[in-house]
Amino acid sequence: MDKTFLQQLGLKEYNAGTSTGQESSDSGKYLQSFSPVDGKLIGSVSETTREEYDHVIARAQEAFKAWREIPAPKRGEIVRQYGNELRKHKDALGRLVSYEMGKSLQEGWGEVQEMIDICDFAVGLSRQLYGLTMHSERPHHRMYEQWHPLGIVGIISAFNFPVAVWSWNSMIALVCGDVAVWKPSEKTPLCSVACQNIFQDVLKANGVPEGVVSIINGNYEVGEYMTHDKRVALVSATGSIRMGKIVGQAVAARLGKALLELGGNNAIIITPSADLDVVLTGALFGAVGTAGQRCTTTRRLIIHESIYGEVRDKLTKAYGQLRIGNPLDQNIHVGPLIDRDAVQNYLSAIEKVKAEGGRFAVEGGVLEGKGYESGCYVRPCIAEVQHDYEIVHHETFAPILYLIKYKDLDEAIAYHNEVPQGLSSAIMTTNLREAERFLSAAGSDCGIANVNIGTSGAEIGGAFGGEKETGGGRESGSDAWKAYMRRQTNTINYSAEVPLAQGIKFEL
Repeated sequence: MDKTFLQQLGLKEYNAGTSTGQESSDSGKYLQSFSPVDGKLIGSVSETTREEYDHVIARAQEAFKAWREIPAPKRGEIVRQYGNELRKHKDALGRLVSYEMGKSLQEGWGEVQEMIDICDFAVGLSRQLYGLTMHSERPHHRMYEQWHPLGIVGIISAFNFPVAVWSWNSMIALVCGDVAVWKPSEKTPLCSVACQNIFQDVLKANGVPEGVVSIINGNYEVGEYMTHDKRVALVSATGSIRMGKIVGQAVAARLGKALLELGGNNAIIITPSADLDVVLTGALFGAVGTAGQRCTTTRRLIIHESIYGEVRDKLTKAYGQLRIGNPLDQNIHVGPLIDRDAVQNYLSAIEKVKAEGGRFAVEGGVLEGKGYESGCYVRPCIAEVQHDYEIVHHETFAPILYLIKYKDLDEAIAYHNEVPQGLSSAIMTTNLREAERFLSAAGSDCGIANVNIGTSGAEIGGAFGGEKETGGGRESGSDAWKAYMRRQTNTINYSAEVPLAQGIKFEL
């Protein structure tokens, strides 16, 4: 396999990870990154020690003092330059994402494109950090509100989107005047080093202080440094519900701010009026894209009983045409799971489906033989289940799709909303009343609700996030920028008097 993309990104076979802004450190202890594509070692990244972490945070604190004083449009200009550099490195960085994480090459390139898009969004945002003006009840007074940066934003990202989610947070935080410290997944550390290498060139060219953007590498203990650190104003964490509860409790205990993007158990309701061509496209990509390792992956299809058999049979035929293999081959639809632990979770879920009485329209299993030596390739499967099976209420980060029958729309919505997660949702219908019912307060309880598109593939222009055990956070577009700033209400008295509340007067 041609791996020149590693050299193009400034990565050698073994790397000492960048952890202190524009410096590199080598703790002597390493995270090893093995590709799920072929099982081979890509490289090693130096783990961040406690001493190095404190140095990173101290640098970030000093950098914030200077960065917040730079006008927001000029901060946006630096983000614009980073977006341009990403355009130059899109092919190489996309290949690294595909090789280190295992998603298809098209998805790897698409993830880098998301980074470019959020840079463009952030540039525009840098001139639109608007406050409000209010009329005061006191004469000759003016009231308004403005937004100020928080300080250090700690970003904990997951392996499934090793670069995009960091950029959603950091690009917005940067134009808001914050500085960013990134703790990437220990499963995809080289992607973070590559992003840091590219960004440092931009920062140096603009004379920006060290520490505006930093990374720390390691396992959960390194993340805990941030979650318990009062110097980190906001912790934005993406990952499992279990992880999010730990992070949320730690940050809340010090009265810090947390932005949590956690699990999804996303469903599509398919009504009798649905266009089945649209259904097949949306459901297939939603279920097998990124080998089922998206937080927005379609995990449940809630299908009206009158068309259940037809939908099942068409999907079964479509699954038979899936090509599984090396994701760097553009003819491949499905790559590997991230590691063998993920494979075991997949197999365990299949056994639980069988134990609860489910049957498989498309059987699952681990693929073996030439091209599958890493042991991380599995067959996407389709299970016919009841809505109340315990396993159906859990998120399994793998390509397992559950089919559920319903009788009427109220029942479908009840099945849809009964799981603890609340990220993304969709309805397939050509009936306006059904669509509006689904989007109403009595419909989907998710942060994202779509009509005639799948649950996966959110655009950066909208606020991304979910409710219930998904965490309630919002990232990316709309007014999600407000999470990275503090609101300040200002009152200006331009008179020669100071009117007091309730008519109180002092004889002075």
